[in-house]
Amino acid sequence: MSFLNTLIEEPVLRRFSRRALGMLPVSVRTRARWELAPRAHYLMGVLKAADNAQQQGAGEMCAIEFGVAGGSGLIALEQCAEMVTRELGIKIQVCGFDAGSGLPELCGDYRDHPDQWMPLDYAMDEAALRRRLRPTTNLILGNVADTVPQFVAEQQSAPVGFVSFDMDLYSSTAAALQIFSRTDRNMLRRTILYFDDVDFDCSHKFAGELLAIQEFNERNEQVKIDRWRSCRKQCVFKDNPWIDKMYVAHDLEAISNVQLGRQPDQETCSLKI
Repeated sequence: MSFLNTLIEEPVLRRFSRRALGMLPVSVRTRARWELAPRAHYLMGVLKAADNAQQQGAGEMCAIEFGVAGGSGLIALEQCAEMVTRELGIKIQVCGFDAGSGLPELCGDYRDHPDQWMPLDYAMDEAALRRRLRPTTNLILGNVADTVPQFVAEQQSAPVGFVSFDMDLYSSTAAALQIFSRTDRNMLRRTILYFDDVDFDCSHKFAGELLAIQEFNERNEQVKIDRWRSCRKQCVFKDNPWIDKMYVAHDLEAISNVQLGRQPDQETCSLKI
């Protein structure tokens, strides 16, 4: 099997191999490794989050999309959660956060990239989207500065395992990141993150999502965000741009409280045909 894996992943063969695998009833791990999903980064992130949850002994987790807009991403997240649940058995609560009316007012300076975004961009047709969503998906509308604290305090029942940030703005992303900075936070020791807006020509660490990440790390001692450094080696197509958008929120406080003598977590996203 090792020789076969090496052979089908050769650059000259791997695109043909991907098409062939797409026609077979392969495992969810194979689908993640070969990007056989509507949004490969969502499946990879949700699968790894589910592995993390099981390693912690959690039977359920929460997968969140910040910035829903038309809803195609949230529907893809539903599909990925269903695939992972079907094979791993872990229950996944899917949630989407959005203003509903499009982008809010910008913060007033360069940090929200006013050269790229305008208020009311990406407005949602709420009624149409709700008809497409599964009944169990939680669509939460409003300013995330208000809805996130309410969600954590009153609605969240499972630890956050995966989060996609696609809110475009520095100000909105910074507000959404409070889900990891609150004293009542409920997250896995390592929560997988995807940041959509970090690789544009205009992207830099002094504005947008990159600034929100940097300031979060400067202000918080118990949780730190860093690149998902092992993600690339788990992918067949290692040059795909989304890999560089994958991050991890590390709950350092929770990690410090893990009892000594426990076996270290192992990478589990291997190819299984």
